[in-house]
Amino acid sequence: MSTFSRSWNLVKASWNVLQDDKELVVFPIASAFALLLVTLAFAVPGFFLYAAGGNEVLGYVLLFLFYIVQYTVITFANSALVGAAMMRLRGQDPTLSDGVQIALSHFGAILGYALIAATVGMILQALSKRGVVADIVRSIIGTAWNLATYLVVPVLVVENVGPLEAVKRSAQYLRRTWGEQIVGGAGMGLVFFLLFLLVTAFIVAGVALGIALNVAALIVAFVVMGVLAYIALALLSSTLGGIYSATVYRYAAEGETSGKFAPELIQNAFRAK
Repeated sequence: MSTFSRSWNLVKASWNVLQDDKELVVFPIASAFALLLVTLAFAVPGFFLYAAGGNEVLGYVLLFLFYIVQYTVITFANSALVGAAMMRLRGQDPTLSDGVQIALSHFGAILGYALIAATVGMILQALSKRGVVADIVRSIIGTAWNLATYLVVPVLVVENVGPLEAVKRSAQYLRRTWGEQIVGGAGMGLVFFLLFLLVTAFIVAGVALGIALNVAALIVAFVVMGVLAYIALALLSSTLGGIYSATVYRYAAEGETSGKFAPELIQNAFRAK
């Protein structure tokens, strides 16, 4: 219960920051739209490759290129979000243009990180469906990578270093300051998981009611409202997560916290073993 309470407080504190700059949610929206276009763009050649009988080498090349573009889009949008959030945490009044300019000024490092992330993604993909041992190794590598890169975007944005150095410093901040067990990020994820469950229950109840009353329009209405709620929660979760990562980085690297976040919330975000 104490973990959930702290997690809910983190969500509320991040929400308070978002209230000052509501436009920050534009970055996850733009990212989601761009990723949809990227997916469609790669789905077409992927379909023709599959229809032609498939070629494993070409398939992996196409997948690698897809990963590169995907990670570039995601990291660019996150860099813009985190850059603007860092400005707000330091008492400035950021605009969407400020966030975009920050991301553009680090585009080389963003692209470099996308190449590294794509390579890791290919390794994980190669290990999938290779047996139990490979699945365990894949899980370990994936978890270690997620931990090591938790603060990569803030490091890229603030410290003006290359992608490899950003990964190294991200891992150092976590290991030096809080240890290895992430509580804050997972706790925030728990809050949104419960919210997603509530939306799911809402959809199920609505569909059941529509079936019982034999009203197709009611079923459609509940499904549409549920899908819109899913989208809204996903965008909100992404935005608040970016704000929180910026705050965690600021505490780790500079020993500072925003007034929106009580120091004990950040200090307890990561718990040593």
